[in-house]
Amino acid sequence: MQGIRDRVAIIGMGCTKFGERWDAGWQDLLVEAAHEAYKDAGVEGKDIQAAWLGSHTTLWTGQPLAEALKLDYIPITRIENACATATDAFRNACYAVAAGVYDVVMVAGCEKLKDSGWAGLGMPAFSPDSGVAPPTPPPSQFALAATRYFHDYNIPYDEAKRTLAQIAVKNHHNGTLNPRAHFQREITVEQALKAPMIAWPLGLYDCCGVSDGAAVAIICREEIAKNFRDDYVLVKGLGLTAGGRQGLLRDDYTFTTFPENVTAAKIAYEEAGIRNPRKEISMAEVHDCFTITELIIYEDLGFSRRGRAKEDVEAGTFSLDGELPINTDGGLKCFGHPIGASGIRMIYEVYKQLQGKAGARQVKNARLGLTHNLGGQPGSFTCAIGIFGQRD
Repeated sequence: MQGIRDRVAIIGMGCTKFGERWDAGWQDLLVEAAHEAYKDAGVEGKDIQAAWLGSHTTLWTGQPLAEALKLDYIPITRIENACATATDAFRNACYAVAAGVYDVVMVAGCEKLKDSGWAGLGMPAFSPDSGVAPPTPPPSQFALAATRYFHDYNIPYDEAKRTLAQIAVKNHHNGTLNPRAHFQREITVEQALKAPMIAWPLGLYDCCGVSDGAAVAIICREEIAKNFRDDYVLVKGLGLTAGGRQGLLRDDYTFTTFPENVTAAKIAYEEAGIRNPRKEISMAEVHDCFTITELIIYEDLGFSRRGRAKEDVEAGTFSLDGELPINTDGGLKCFGHPIGASGIRMIYEVYKQLQGKAGARQVKNARLGLTHNLGGQPGSFTCAIGIFGQRD
């Protein structure tokens, strides 16, 4: 099977400031991100041959992208796949380019959530006679993962809460270095420990919020990328897996690992030729919807040994100057989470890091970056992973 490795290049990217964007509508957000990407790639709208649009809730067809950017009758596909929406849109676009169907295409992710009045992730409607129980709100779901994880690995509550607080402090610090992040304020471990409880044992600083925002990538076939720029970034591997409610049906589901993470990582690592992710990956953007999620992701992606992620957190392994920096732009926790845009935002950060253009949060000698999204609920997730690198 021929994979995607080194067949697709990113030649331009744009990303809006995330946050409570009362000053802008979804059209404005798309224009803001797209025009930065156009300028970055040295292209115009007329050069785009096809486009993919990721949006979880705000935009329901491809037509809004054509409307906002005045794209003339090109094929536009709208993708929705929970929190993995944007990365899945990117994945679909990459396969079209790798297949030789198009030379230059756009991938956009956009969400305008603050106007909706939602305080969290929108939940799907379930028919009362469907035989399927509606999911509980996300904080409650991941609180179960937290209690089970710390029980199984015999970690006392006080130590557990301090570990989660350290993850929140790290991401808040990284967010202060990024002018486009939603939240740009340092916090202390003590502030995190004393924050209001949302779903025990997860407090306010253990949870990410929802945001408005958009991000855009322009990609092309690798062999023509040099016509646009010298410092293009290559797609090294892509993995996507979807659970089928196995964890909700099995009585041995542990909540201490998410199989979708493990299987998607295996696919992406094999495609990229990665054997030791902790040593080979320079930095990663992971789906820190909750601090416990980030902790479990460390182990599922092979960055930490099972049950030992706490030790790595305490050692500063994943801090900006650590062995493997994680969420260098603040992550979902501080950059924000406009659901359909988050995956492209993560790719934007990796793209800048690999080009050496990340400013105060620049990782030294960044050669290989990873993005990770996780959508759904414990027991039935969709996981999307991308791996990106420089030319060999």
